[in-house]
Amino acid sequence: MTLAKDESAREGADSKDDTTGGAGDGYVPSERRLERERYKRARARRATAVAALSTLLTAVVLYLVVVNAPGWPRTKETFFSAQYAREALPKVLEGLWLNVRLLAVCGVAVLVLGMLIAIARTLRGPVFFPLRVLAAAYTDFFRGLPLIINLMIVVLGVPALRLQGVTVDPVLLGGTALTLTYSAYVAEVFRAGIESIHPSQRAAARSLGLTNRQALRYVVLPQAVRRQVPPLLNDLVSLQKDTGLVSIGGAVDAVRAADIIVGRSLNYTPYIVAGLVFVALTIPMTRFTDWVTARMDRQRAQGGSL
Repeated sequence: MTLAKDESAREGADSKDDTTGGAGDGYVPSERRLERERYKRARARRATAVAALSTLLTAVVLYLVVVNAPGWPRTKETFFSAQYAREALPKVLEGLWLNVRLLAVCGVAVLVLGMLIAIARTLRGPVFFPLRVLAAAYTDFFRGLPLIINLMIVVLGVPALRLQGVTVDPVLLGGTALTLTYSAYVAEVFRAGIESIHPSQRAAARSLGLTNRQALRYVVLPQAVRRQVPPLLNDLVSLQKDTGLVSIGGAVDAVRAADIIVGRSLNYTPYIVAGLVFVALTIPMTRFTDWVTARMDRQRAQGGSL
């Protein structure tokens, strides 16, 4: 019995050493802790080495499959020409500035319009029934209508009407079509966030003397927006890519600039250049979205603010 108590006391001391970390000036980690740390480092190095080796082998296999294909020489000349890549890159980057401006303007417009539609769909009371129906019809229609068709209708159809005072600028019309489509998706994201807030939050706000409007503004919406940040950022990434579709109306963006060179040279390398430029622009936004999502998941797991 005495030996068992001594062993338990030693294990408890080791556990205390492990949990106290570096507390105290004379802290000396136990041998068990040092051994565990060495094992974790060795396992991490082994996992990194295996991942690097498997990635290298996969890349080598893909490279050999591609370069040994019968049509690779012709494909390389048509799609991966260094000469046309150097020619296309400055013009594609110049056109990309239009895509960035569209993203900035349309992103703000989409957030504002989507929020208004979501609020309209969540209004209570029979007096707001027509507004709820219109908001639901809007989201159903533009979520079901393909974006490319919406762009064609707006960019090509509106100028055909010859309305006085209505712009025929393909950039403005294309941005309008993007805003109409994406605001329907964002409205559903906002609505899901609003409806995810427990009714007790609104009831508590009303009990403190806040009106329905104040409860929505100061209690419900802040929590709903924080919860929906990851899907909103994903929609923003998709919007960034789809700004290239405004080229169907003749706007010279990155895609249209590449298309002009392709039409003149019959070489498709400029399309590859434009695609890589969009990928380079999208990857940082995607990684930022992943970081925000992981951070919010950790806060939720730890009981932090949502």
